[in-house]
Amino acid sequence: MSESKLAGQFFDAAIALLQQVRDEDAESIAAAGALIADTVADGGRLFAFGAGHSSLAAQDIVYRAGGLALMNLLAVPGVVGVDVMPATLGSALERVDGLASAVLDTSPVRSGDLLVIISLSGRNALPVEMAMNARALGVKVIGVTSVAYATETKSRHSSGSYLKDHCDLVLDSKIAVGDAEITVDTVPAPFAPASTVITTALLQAVMATAAGTLADRGIEPPLLRSGNVDGGHEWNGRVFDEYGDRIFYRR
Repeated sequence: MSESKLAGQFFDAAIALLQQVRDEDAESIAAAGALIADTVADGGRLFAFGAGHSSLAAQDIVYRAGGLALMNLLAVPGVVGVDVMPATLGSALERVDGLASAVLDTSPVRSGDLLVIISLSGRNALPVEMAMNARALGVKVIGVTSVAYATETKSRHSSGSYLKDHCDLVLDSKIAVGDAEITVDTVPAPFAPASTVITTALLQAVMATAAGTLADRGIEPPLLRSGNVDGGHEWNGRVFDEYGDRIFYRR
C-alpha cells in the first residue's frame, strides 16, 4: 500500500469520526456549552484535566487565542503529556489510588466551578477519582471519553466504574478501543491514532457553543486574541484585568 493511500485512509477515518460526533453528540455539545456559559455567568471558574496524550486536548483549550480566557489547566505532576522521564511513569501514575484527591485538595478548584476531564479509556483510577471527588466538592464535571471502553475493557478503579459514570455530562469521542484507525497486512500492529483530532474538535465545538451562548444572553464572552495580531496583547490585558481572579495560569 502506498504512503499516499495510507494518508488518505487516515484522513477519511478522521473525517468520518468528526461527522459522527458532530451528528450524534450534537445535543451533548449544546448542553456542555450551556453548562460552561452558566458557570461563567455565575462567577465560577473553569478547569480542564487530561492525563498522558489526553492532556493535549486539555492544553488546547487553555490560554488559547480564540478561546475562553477563564479555562485553566488542572495539572497533575508527572502525567501532563510525555515530558516526565521515563514516559511510562505517567501511565503508572494514572493507576495510583488517592492521587486525584491530593491534587484537588491543593488546587484552587471549589464548589461552583466546572471541570472538564478528558480520558480516552476512562478506566484508570486517576480520572475516575478526579470526577468522583470533584462532584463531591460541588464541581460540575464534563467527561470526554470513548464510551466503548466501558463495554470492552475492565475498569482499573476499585469501584469497577468508569469516568462516564461520574459526570454531569459525557461527550463520547466514538474512538474504537485501541485508538488506531489503520490495519494493513504488512504491518503487525494497527496504527494511526485519531483520538487527539476528535477530542480536540469536540472541545473546540463546546467552547464555540459556550461563547455563542454567553453572547445570546447579553454577556460578552471573555475571549483571548492572538498575540501575533496588532492589538492582541492589549486586548488580552484588558481581559486579564477584568477576570484575573478566575485565571490561574498567570500566577
